[in-house]
Amino acid sequence: MNLFIRSFATGLFTGYLPKMPGTWGSIAAAVFWWFIPVNVYLQSTLIVTVFLIGVVTSAGYARVLGTHDPAFVVIDEWVGMWIALFILPHQIYYFIIGIILFRFFDITKPLLIHHAEKLPNGWGIMTDDVMAGVYSRIILLFGVTLYGGVSS
Repeated sequence: MNLFIRSFATGLFTGYLPKMPGTWGSIAAAVFWWFIPVNVYLQSTLIVTVFLIGVVTSAGYARVLGTHDPAFVVIDEWVGMWIALFILPHQIYYFIIGIILFRFFDITKPLLIHHAEKLPNGWGIMTDDVMAGVYSRIILLFGVTLYGGVSS
């Protein structure tokens, strides 16, 4: 297996951490995102680029392993977390709430998320987490709006 594909699909190998690879991947994604400047163009480019490469690498890795969605493929968690935190200020409480919301939606897969998971190849692996990120983001933005707006 190509080292690039394996390292990318596993979120820089964070998917190999024990017990809860999705949670470890989500936390690693949030820590990485902390160092990305709050810039709509930079962040949106990063999300789209990693999503598209994630579709290919996660499908390739899953195919090699002969399974639909291996637990240690966590690049989907990275993209989902980034969507949840997109252009929010770097405040620790946004990140903590974002992680909790994202993991809730990723694990429970309510509404249409469980249908997205059934898409073929890497599209299903990536899209259910994109939707979990969107749901998390909506709630985060609602909370930010409800409690007085975003401050830097």
